[in-house]
Amino acid sequence: MASDTKNRSITSRRTYLKLTGAIAASTAIMGSASASKSDYEDQYDTVIDITEVGADDDGNESITPVLQEHADDDTLLYFPSGRYYMDDQFRFTGFDNFGMVGDNAELVPASYHDFDEGGDGNYRLFRMGVDYDPGNDLRIEGFTVDQTADDTGIRVIEAAIDDGLMVRDIEIVGQHDSGTWGPGRFVITDPNGEGLVENFNAPDGAAWEGNTPSDALWRGPTGILSNNNKGTLTFRDCILGSFPDNGLYAAHGSGSIQIEGGRFQNSTGANVRLGGFNSYIKDATIVVDKENTHGIAQRGLRMEDGLLLVAENVDFQTNVEKSPAIWITHGSNYCYVDNCTVTARTDGPCTAISVRESAGMARIKHTHIKHETGGGPVIKIKEADDPVYVEDVTISGEAPTEGTRSAIHNYRDDSEFRGVNIDYGGGWGRRALTNDADNCLIYEGNYVSEDHAITDKGTGTWIEGVSARSRRGDVGLLLKSSAEDVYVKKCHLENGIEDNSADGYDGWGNEF
Repeated sequence: MASDTKNRSITSRRTYLKLTGAIAASTAIMGSASASKSDYEDQYDTVIDITEVGADDDGNESITPVLQEHADDDTLLYFPSGRYYMDDQFRFTGFDNFGMVGDNAELVPASYHDFDEGGDGNYRLFRMGVDYDPGNDLRIEGFTVDQTADDTGIRVIEAAIDDGLMVRDIEIVGQHDSGTWGPGRFVITDPNGEGLVENFNAPDGAAWEGNTPSDALWRGPTGILSNNNKGTLTFRDCILGSFPDNGLYAAHGSGSIQIEGGRFQNSTGANVRLGGFNSYIKDATIVVDKENTHGIAQRGLRMEDGLLLVAENVDFQTNVEKSPAIWITHGSNYCYVDNCTVTARTDGPCTAISVRESAGMARIKHTHIKHETGGGPVIKIKEADDPVYVEDVTISGEAPTEGTRSAIHNYRDDSEFRGVNIDYGGGWGRRALTNDADNCLIYEGNYVSEDHAITDKGTGTWIEGVSARSRRGDVGLLLKSSAEDVYVKKCHLENGIEDNSADGYDGWGNEF
């Protein structure tokens, strides 16, 4: 094919990646319908039906030698309907515009005991580019991976691509039970590069390392790994079941991770770990509803090592104690939780949202939290230099005190609570908000709890326009002896204020 056709093929892939966020998935988009060789002939110099060059489509002989022989730049390998056995890794690096497309094609990995890993643990089907010799423009789509036989769990795709990564419609059937690396690793190696991983599904998860023939991993596999990503990488509508380590590990890189849709469930460590720069997860579901046999916490979303990290319109559900829905932690700054729903129903203690001392600034807004647990705070904000802003957040439910008195407990100076509505029950000591920090603002909102609705221990607290009520008839606002320079304005505080502060509060327009 002439060089101008080659340039058009690369341009068409760039155009697809740029537009894919705005175009709804339909059968009109390449790869989402039944594929044929002719669909790709204007995008590659060479399109090869691998069965026509010797690949066995009955699942008896390994196809890896055929793939190695015919892989080339500007080449697409087409897999017609059939079963394709692989007992060795297919490795191709430094390429330009290469693809593999299946049409109702099944990949059948050899068992752990029969797979030729070359003596260095390379239990992978496809290794496409490496960090020091990446590929450019990669397409892999339309494959089912049959891991239902014993000990056939394997890394399906590992891809390090400068630009133009597209992996779509990969369905992994059966538990990953061999103890090898998890199903996928994807990174963009160029800061200006882009990639898309869409409908990469491994709903059956993986076995713990101790129950597998391999002893190479701690705990066991991660579902999808994206560490050291430098470009913009989108994960769209992916499904990951229970993995012993993490579900989607998309942290410790300098690029942007964009998680759109999908379901992530019951992975240990975290179902999603989000980091990088200007990264987000939106329109997704994260569920923890099954305790692992080792009793290790399963955080829903872990935000870490990144700047401008956003969770938007995510539905969080946790039914396992000590498994918080959102964990904002080490190295994160400017984290946003926006328009989310969080439901925590556990027999034992469980925090819904935890902002750790190692985290920077965070903002939680337009979010509803239902918290019915055996104890623990709903939102815990641990001491650090940067403030946390809680705005238009609704909290309902009940829990016994069990060492924790308040639905929200704040230890960070300069934090703000605007338009917060709390209706929280449980043990007699339960409070709605306790502020243990200085120069904080509590502005508007309704606070209802069993005990004192608002308890303040800080210096320079400004409380304005709030309503506070204790169901058991205590005062609405309790100022502890450490409180100082507190200003209370235009509030409705049932049964008044118990003022134990060092200098007495100031203010006006309050109703008791």
